Amino acid sequence: MPLHITTPLIESLPLSAHAGRDVWLKMEAAQPCGSFKLRGVGLACETHVANGAQRLVSSSGGNAGLAVAYAGRRLGVPVVVVVPETTPARARELLQLEGAQVQVVGASWQEANAHAQSLLGARDAFIHPFDDPLLWQGHASLVDEVAQAGLVPDAVVLSVGGGGLLCGVALGMQRNGWGAVPLIAVETHGAASLHQAMQAGHTVELPAITTVATSLGAKRVCEQALRWSQERPVHSVLVSDHSALTACERLMDDHRVVVEPACGAALAVVYEQHAALQAYTKVLVIVCGGATATVEQIRQWRWAAAPQ
Repeated sequence: MPLHITTPLIESLPLSAHAGRDVWLKMEAAQPCGSFKLRGVGLACETHVANGAQRLVSSSGGNAGLAVAYAGRRLGVPVVVVVPETTPARARELLQLEGAQVQVVGASWQEANAHAQSLLGARDAFIHPFDDPLLWQGHASLVDEVAQAGLVPDAVVLSVGGGGLLCGVALGMQRNGWGAVPLIAVETHGAASLHQAMQAGHTVELPAITTVATSLGAKRVCEQALRWSQERPVHSVLVSDHSALTACERLMDDHRVVVEPACGAALAVVYEQHAALQAYTKVLVIVCGGATATVEQIRQWRWAAAPQ
């Protein structure tokens, strides 16, 4: 049995009525550790442990680390998670609750990742938060579940950080015959590494991450995500932090689910009836989740991000 669960696929009547089109939600926030990350991370952890790994090491701003910690606890192996200083206290508490050893190093994920790499011993396995074919293979299973339910959307909307979810969803769409179905890839303005890469034709390192959606905070998107954008229909959309946070609050009202601003970015495209949706009548939104934000935080961030 995989470590992840089959998540609900629901038709959202509130979003459908608001957007004037059929909107379906793949509720990855329902995963045991709170996000889609468990699909790919779980597969990677199981694979490495089966191959003899005796400790799992991860670098993560939150959700990937939580998935590694959960997987390690379930598999009975110790876990070290290195997080940057920007990681919320809530995320650190959840990691410790799962039994992981948490180390806080650096101002960005890149610095935390460099430290995590330095910890690796001969019997350790490193679990990358987004750039690993094992992750993409695991994440693809969420599309398999949608296809098995009989839904074929006109477009799929998802948030993009390092690109692991995009790579997995694109792989899942390809193997289910959805290669021509567009992906609407959403980032906040302060973490637009895919958008910059698509404009430049090659991956670009952002000078800084300037968004409250820290789960999107990879300064450089993975190469495979850029390749998918060149090989299949991918439309890049940018939204503001305020839009992402407003979408989080509206999802609470509509579906009684709390998600992070990183997830709110994808939802904002629907709630704001973005022009990117104009040509489509049946839209699937990946509600990727996120366990590290609280209702109070979301409201504080939204107040601070409100247009002046």
